[in-house]
Amino acid sequence: QVQLVESGGGLVQAGGSVRLSCAASGRPFNVYTMGWFRQAPGKERDVVAAITWSGGRTFYADSVKGRFTISRDNAQNTVYLQMNSLEPEDTAVYYCARHTVWRSTLAYESRESYTDWGQGTQVTVSS
Repeated sequence: QVQLVESGGGLVQAGGSVRLSCAASGRPFNVYTMGWFRQAPGKERDVVAAITWSGGRTFYADSVKGRFTISRDNAQNTVYLQMNSLEPEDTAVYYCARHTVWRSTLAYESRESYTDWGQGTQVTVSS
């Protein structure tokens, strides 16, 4: 339906910043809430942040509030995750996905409500 490709990951030192991008193709994604998730080895895939189709509402996991910022540029079919003050605990594969409901007003809902997962991009934070 929608093809999502994450980019921008890499190796960064603690305290540094990384900006992840999620580029969409195929079906336009600008009518869907978009989410960023992450998964560390042996851990569940957990939500990091989400943003509604209009950008009017956002959601952040408690662990990243004040450090990460999600944004989107619908004209460019891209959603971003700006990650500042990175910590080793942020090390994970980061995925983007779209919510299944067209023009939902929900900023997140649940992991099970998302689809068209990208392949992920690795972020490694060294101390």
